[in-house]
Amino acid sequence: MENLSILAQLIVSVSIIIVWVFRHDNIVVEFKQYGLSDLVRNMVGGSKIALATILALDVCYEVPVVPASLLMALLMICAQAFHFKVRNPLKKYVPSALLLLLCLFIAAFNGGLI
Repeated sequence: MENLSILAQLIVSVSIIIVWVFRHDNIVVEFKQYGLSDLVRNMVGGSKIALATILALDVCYEVPVVPASLLMALLMICAQAFHFKVRNPLKKYVPSALLLLLCLFIAAFNGGLI
C-alpha cells in the first residue's frame, strides 16, 4: 500500500508540473474563461507547484505530506467548481477529479486512515 501512495504522489506531482510548466498556455486560456485575474492564476500555479514539490520530496525525505495533499485536494475541488461554473464538457472535469481522488488517497494513507 505504501508503494501505491508513493506512485500516487509521483503521478500528482508530475501531472501538476506538466500542466503548469509545459502547458501553461492552456492554463492562461482557462483562467480567462473562468474570469480570474493573472494574479489569481499565478498564486494558484505557485501553490500547486510548491505542493507538487512537497509531494515528490516525500518519496526521499520526511515532509508534511498530509497537509500538502489536502491542500492540493482543495485546489482540485476549486477546479471542479470552476469547470461546473463555465459548464465545461465532462472530459474537462476528469483530470482534476482523478487528481482529487489521488490526493485524498495520499492523505488517508499517510494520515493512518487506511
